[in-house]
Amino acid sequence: MEEAKRYGRLGAFVVVSLCILATSVFLLGGRKWFQPTFMFETYFDQSVAGLDVGAPVRFRGVPLGHVAAILTSAATYEQSVPLDKRHEYIVVRVEVNLSGQEAAQMRRDAVSLAARGLRAQTQLAGITGQQYLALDFLDAQKYPPLPFDWTPQYLYLPSAPSSAGEIIAKAQSFLASLNEADIKTLGQGLNRLVSDLDTKLEEIPVTELATHLQAALKTADGTLSRMDRLLADPSLKQTLDNAAVVSGRVRQVTDDGELDQLVKDLDDASQRLDALVGDNQYDVRATVEDLRTTAGNLRALSESVKRYPAGILVSGPPEKIQLPGRSP
Repeated sequence: MEEAKRYGRLGAFVVVSLCILATSVFLLGGRKWFQPTFMFETYFDQSVAGLDVGAPVRFRGVPLGHVAAILTSAATYEQSVPLDKRHEYIVVRVEVNLSGQEAAQMRRDAVSLAARGLRAQTQLAGITGQQYLALDFLDAQKYPPLPFDWTPQYLYLPSAPSSAGEIIAKAQSFLASLNEADIKTLGQGLNRLVSDLDTKLEEIPVTELATHLQAALKTADGTLSRMDRLLADPSLKQTLDNAAVVSGRVRQVTDDGELDQLVKDLDDASQRLDALVGDNQYDVRATVEDLRTTAGNLRALSESVKRYPAGILVSGPPEKIQLPGRSP
């Protein structure tokens, strides 16, 4: 009986553990297994080197899904087609993670979107060089759907050549269009360019420039040496310390409010002086007039003393002397 209970508890523990494990897997990512997906495929008639299974798929930069498979049309749809009649396309199948409503809407609008110019195109992801599949609206007349004679397993979306592929194709077309005369002319032009560059380089006064550069470096070295001596001078450190002390004292005076109090006292004194002058304006004018009169009297007295020095002790100037033979 005890053994049956032990087995029962063990079985319950295993069931609960499996339930917890399944719930954890579902929460951590297993829910994606039950999400509706939308599959479509596109065909390329050029190399898709660099595009791998699992590469991201973006619609105008917005993540949409990933590349699910990269196949060849010969192995997928043209097994029974003669070799000389095969298209040899690259079949790229894409898995898009959408809700049920979004998937139904995309299936319904896929034909209209393709007619409006929605195309799949391989592009490089920044400087890493990894390719991804980009969906965007392009010129439908310039990039028509590729011809094929089979029924696609999934919804078909036309493709467009990659931008890098177009650049390489244009470069190849340009090189192919060059004939022998053009190449000869291009070579002659390059030779003239190299010759002109050699001539210009020979005309550069390298020795003179080197002499000037040496002189400039010597001057700069002397300047740096003088700056080092100046910075090493103790008097400079003392000056900086004194300036720091003065700045600290000024800051202390400002922080303590003494400077503000001094300015306030000067303002009060100025106001009191202005009031004093305003109240005694007549007395000040009379005093100034008296000072002017006194100054005039002093000036007259000074002139009299200069003419009659003895007159400061005796009263009045000396009498005039009467010469003989002259009437008074």
